[in-house]
Amino acid sequence: MSGNDFSYSRERLRELAQAVLDHARDLDASACETDVSEGIGQSVTVRRGEVETIEYNRDKGIGVTVYLGTRRGHASSLDFSLAAVRATVEAALSIARFTAEDSCAGLPEPELLAKGSMDLDLFHPWNLPVEEAIELARRCEQAAYAVSPLITNSEGASVSAQQSHFVSANSLGFMDGYATSRHYLSVAPIAGKGAAMERDDWYSGHRDPGDLAAPEAIGDYAARRALSRLKARKLKTCQVPVLLEAPLASGLIGSFVYAVSGGSLYRKSSFLVDSLGEQVFPSFVRIDERPHLKKALASSPFDDDGVATRDRSVVDGGVVQGYFLSTYTARKLGMPTTGNAGGSHNLIVEPGDLDFRGLIKEMGTGLLVTELLGHGINYLTGDYSRGAAGYWVEGGEIAYPVHEVTIAGNLKDMFGGVVAVGSDTVVRGSKQVGSVLIERMTVAGN
Repeated sequence: MSGNDFSYSRERLRELAQAVLDHARDLDASACETDVSEGIGQSVTVRRGEVETIEYNRDKGIGVTVYLGTRRGHASSLDFSLAAVRATVEAALSIARFTAEDSCAGLPEPELLAKGSMDLDLFHPWNLPVEEAIELARRCEQAAYAVSPLITNSEGASVSAQQSHFVSANSLGFMDGYATSRHYLSVAPIAGKGAAMERDDWYSGHRDPGDLAAPEAIGDYAARRALSRLKARKLKTCQVPVLLEAPLASGLIGSFVYAVSGGSLYRKSSFLVDSLGEQVFPSFVRIDERPHLKKALASSPFDDDGVATRDRSVVDGGVVQGYFLSTYTARKLGMPTTGNAGGSHNLIVEPGDLDFRGLIKEMGTGLLVTELLGHGINYLTGDYSRGAAGYWVEGGEIAYPVHEVTIAGNLKDMFGGVVAVGSDTVVRGSKQVGSVLIERMTVAGN
């Protein structure tokens, strides 16, 4: 794949968006919004030194939402012809005529829409011939094999280069868009033989391919992680402190985001309903949202509604300062939108003073969790139960690997029982957080 290979210019996307708005207006829609997008990419996977897959993707789409008063209809198409664009608008209008009225439906207030352009440095196309992509994947996997003869197999190494651009517009005069890129390099080595086999993985993902970790570093680290899991044991059921490694801690923060998001709140399907202004975390926990960080994976000048994004404090002193609301969910709750239609933007959990080793010493005796399995979370009650693997810690030192256990508790207790947030911050999607030490959870084993 070479540089900017888009088939459609940004101006053409704008023309298509305007065609949607014009046709909706001609058909007497009271309001309309549209998204026009195109994405292209290339992914290569190498396994045991041989090319396993080469995939190219080229996608485009146009989504149309129209309003007839407070009735809403939505339709989409993959066809950019003028006839198809008009047919999509007409389909959305037809749906709107048969939907129930909803007083919360409609476009945002005009004064909340983003104005002016903002360059967040999100577009770094990767001029990566497929031969070079294959070579990168091979180098990554070979580095894993080179660590030890005990690395006996692999689920493969993959290189992915993706880029896209879009234009969003609505009948209030908003029209804006930009291009983005996302590139990844990953490997999943397997250590051991027969029944005594363990796998692990690691990856690097960035907007700019120049920011990716070296393939040899990724392969080496993933292999050492897999090797360290050999001769894993089971545990007897106990209640002990649990340390979630940083990549898993981002999932814990994701659970908080879900529980205080508009859809969960107005449906009363969250254990954190009416938690605004309430103490949910210990007083040292701070979570900020920073939508305008250059090159960051979740940066955006506006949300999916076109509402301008802004820096804000989500949790301060452990107290919930804000929810995650779109225009619609905010109206359902009788609150202002927070500019989070489509999700959160670069959530940064303030790191503490302890690094990863310091957290292990702080824990003393307990379970370090490096892998979670399953999705056993009940957001109505907060009950949490997931399969886990990791390492048993004694005297502030890792003693041996552990597998086939379950960690269980309640999210409310887990949030309130955070003992420390590490300085070993990693970025996983829209979350930036270090490892998180939780005071006590039930570890179910033998």
